[in-house]
Amino acid sequence: MSEIRALQSSDIPALAGMFQRVFRDAKAPASKGLADYLQSFYLDAPGQDIGIASLVHLNDGGEMTGFVGATGLPMTFEGRQLRAAICGSLMVEGREADPLAGARLLKAFLAGPQDLSFSETASEVSASMWMKLRGLAMPQYSLDWLRIIRPAGFFAELGASRIGAARLLRPVARKTDDILLRRMGADDLRWSGIPAAWNGQGSFKTSDVAVEEFAALFTRLTARYRLRPDFPDAQLAYILQDAQYTRTEGEAVFCKVEARTGAVAGAFVYHGNAGRIGRVLQILSIPGQERQIIDCLIAHAAAQGLVALRGRTQPALLKAMLGRRISFTHIASSVIHSKYPEILQAFQNGEGFFNGLAGEHWSRLAAGDID
Repeated sequence: MSEIRALQSSDIPALAGMFQRVFRDAKAPASKGLADYLQSFYLDAPGQDIGIASLVHLNDGGEMTGFVGATGLPMTFEGRQLRAAICGSLMVEGREADPLAGARLLKAFLAGPQDLSFSETASEVSASMWMKLRGLAMPQYSLDWLRIIRPAGFFAELGASRIGAARLLRPVARKTDDILLRRMGADDLRWSGIPAAWNGQGSFKTSDVAVEEFAALFTRLTARYRLRPDFPDAQLAYILQDAQYTRTEGEAVFCKVEARTGAVAGAFVYHGNAGRIGRVLQILSIPGQERQIIDCLIAHAAAQGLVALRGRTQPALLKAMLGRRISFTHIASSVIHSKYPEILQAFQNGEGFFNGLAGEHWSRLAAGDID
């Protein structure tokens, strides 16, 4: 008879092999780095000691055929302490022999001791399973956004991601963009690019900050939400340390935005190098300044030579992005499950903080840059 139980250290070699076959390259063996990271991420990391366990599915012969990853997230709701579980990698091998293994894994995960469960990377199949188990899709949290900064460079970079030889076009694209963007008026914002003379910062000032200062800003700037993360210092430090690793998009950039008076208005973090499409991990803002923080982010990336930015929406940012020549698409769904109606309502009202550092995209598992 098949069995579902909590992940153990002895399962890590088999889990690494399954992860390699399902999500990476089935023809290559799992690396030691992958196994070590899975051990750290799912068993040893701060936040994994609040009673939230990842689960494995074993077939009749005791072999691992399925897995659902869980990351613990302490949260607070109007002063009430909650335990959240973020659902990460959900995978099953040998579906032909047991086509319901994935559904049983997800049902067991949602039946855990947590007060609420999340995922921000649910595929159409996974989201459908969540809905059948009384989960809720969150459209305002489920959109990916894109802002093109340098059009020729953007299309050259897209081509290079598919055909390596397209990298040879980067110098030509750079010169083409220099000409195009200089010809645009300072206030001539287009879908295709950012004018060279555009002053996106206005009277605000953007400056790089150390990770420790960004951690303090994260706690301060998320205090506006009724339902928000309540990270212990060690857990937030671990998350930000992991987020610092250079990704395929480039190095991590942590910034704060200050008003003319010196008061902090917001902060952001993204990965990106010159000539690349940057990935925004988090945008934070005081109420009413979301649009200015977004403009400062785009201006900063443009000054660094990035060709575009992409990221994930949150309700507080969605309205501010309208009119900024930002395009949206749906790649994966953010979903939530809870037995408490007031928690579900808070997210439907956009009063819950989720995605980014309070999600999955900060980890190297999500970024795909483990080795």
